[in-house]
Amino acid sequence: MGRQKQPAIAEDLLDQCAEYALAHGLPDGLEPFAQTTGTSARMLLYHFGTRDELFRAVLRRAREMHLASFGEPLRVVPGESYTHTLAAAWVGMTEPEGQSFLRMFTQLPEQRENTLWPGFRARATTDWLPLLAQGLSTIDPPPSETLVLAVIRGLIMDLDATADFRRVDQAFTKFLRSIDAGAPEVSRPHHP
Repeated sequence: MGRQKQPAIAEDLLDQCAEYALAHGLPDGLEPFAQTTGTSARMLLYHFGTRDELFRAVLRRAREMHLASFGEPLRVVPGESYTHTLAAAWVGMTEPEGQSFLRMFTQLPEQRENTLWPGFRARATTDWLPLLAQGLSTIDPPPSETLVLAVIRGLIMDLDATADFRRVDQAFTKFLRSIDAGAPEVSRPHHP
């Protein structure tokens, strides 16, 4: 009779692997995960079956973390204009912790995506539309959630390429004011 798998150990390993992937991207092999978790590739395979099953689990966990991290800040706050909510969420998304989610998901090569999680990019985009639609419905007239998401994603790509927070924050402020004249200026506690 073999050893019983211990789900708590697998969950801990998965969390560590997801944190590694968020910081460094999804590796090509198991060795970076083994080093990060202080275990062996063999032990990772014991808990997750195959390399691809581990990578799928890591993507799922990172996606869960992403939705939890960004979902709450995008929810409607009673008594607050939704453009205020968007301005605050923008700052959170573009701080280093938020950038790690975005970098990992945007740098996942299409070939790996098709092998590991077909349709991942589409789902990672459309997941946000209902949440944005709910918030944007509080603006009269409500702007398109697809347009708002496209602007956010485009500006994040610009920020990732240039690291020019001041310019990109100004652009997001102008966009928010184009959908609501009373929108606030994007304000960071500090400019990176």
